Amino acid sequence: MLERCQDCRHLFQNPQLNAEGLDFYYRDFYDGLGEENLAALFRAHAARYPLRARAVLPYAEPETWLDVGTGHGHFCDAARALLPRTVFDGLDISAGIETARQRGWVRRGHRGAFVELAGELAAQYDVVSMFHYLEHSTNPQGELAAAHRALRPGGHLLIEVPDPQCRFARLLGRWWLPWLQPQHLHFIPVGNLRERLTELGFTVVAEEHDEPHDPVDLLAAVWLALSGLAPRMDEPWFAAAPGRARRVLRATVLVAGVPLLVLGGLLDRLIRPVAHRTGLSNAYRLLARRDD
Repeated sequence: MLERCQDCRHLFQNPQLNAEGLDFYYRDFYDGLGEENLAALFRAHAARYPLRARAVLPYAEPETWLDVGTGHGHFCDAARALLPRTVFDGLDISAGIETARQRGWVRRGHRGAFVELAGELAAQYDVVSMFHYLEHSTNPQGELAAAHRALRPGGHLLIEVPDPQCRFARLLGRWWLPWLQPQHLHFIPVGNLRERLTELGFTVVAEEHDEPHDPVDLLAAVWLALSGLAPRMDEPWFAAAPGRARRVLRATVLVAGVPLLVLGGLLDRLIRPVAHRTGLSNAYRLLARRDD
């Protein structure tokens, strides 16, 4: 369940899944049974990774870069082509970070919680990035403080998160994909994040809403609605595999929904060029400089 602070408009999961619950869920979502599906998703977004790295170039020429929540390291691998002189390290709580290191996509792979590892990483990096990471954290304020500690003075923190003020969030309700329960624990309005960064000793130097938008809202909403009518029950957290009747029902519902899926995808593409101007951009990006 999500609740909203009436004072600052921050959205948060309540009760909140703890670290052990997240670990249980992630084992077969990002690794294990879900690894192949997620790898395909990451490959489909490969064109976005250089754009994220390019956001830093007007402000810095980094020698060292730490990508927090890097997963299997797809961003670091893609960004190396744009920044061949930059050394990329990754950090993640999942086993994917070991894969990233073995593939050579990161120089060093730090496995564990950023808040706990920040001390040994102090002042080592010119850039710390968090792409769709803060919303997964049980302690976003602690993550920002850890980034401040890991950066050298004058270094930059690059953050991309879902925008809870997106109009699609209100229009689509529970079918808005970025809610992604139970994974996403916190949704931070851009003004709030700016304030937190300033309090920690950062200066926000860039804010972007157009480029971070991922044009999947309507397609995903249709998919989620269809899956709600005929849910999968072969996930590891279900007690028993679905019977034949349920499998047939799901297949029938999905086939019947194909025209709606196609329409949703087409509308997403049509909306893409005007998403920010119409308040429909589903994500935002901030670049902040550590001043002290």
